[in-house]
Amino acid sequence: MEPSDSLVTVSSPPEAALLSEAESLFAPLLCDITQQVHVGMENMLKMINEIDQCSNEIVEDLDKCKKSTIERKKMLEDDKECFQKAALSVLDMLNNEEINKSFNSS
Repeated sequence: MEPSDSLVTVSSPPEAALLSEAESLFAPLLCDITQQVHVGMENMLKMINEIDQCSNEIVEDLDKCKKSTIERKKMLEDDKECFQKAALSVLDMLNNEEINKSFNSS
């Protein structure tokens, strides 16, 4: 058995220095990206809260409109009923006049 066949890798000092230098270059970049992600997440949270608030206001407005529409519908149905009664009264009066004219002309 020869030692040259083994898979043991040993880093040489220049490779370790390059690795350390690469880490020192990436550390500020990683820190900057982390900060940007944090700011982005805070902004998204603010927007989510604004959207939620606007959504709640819209739901409240829809409920008010729904109640107003129901009240308006009831008023219109009441008006319709009054007009129908008035129209039937007029038809009855006209019908009675026709009947009276028929009796008087006989």
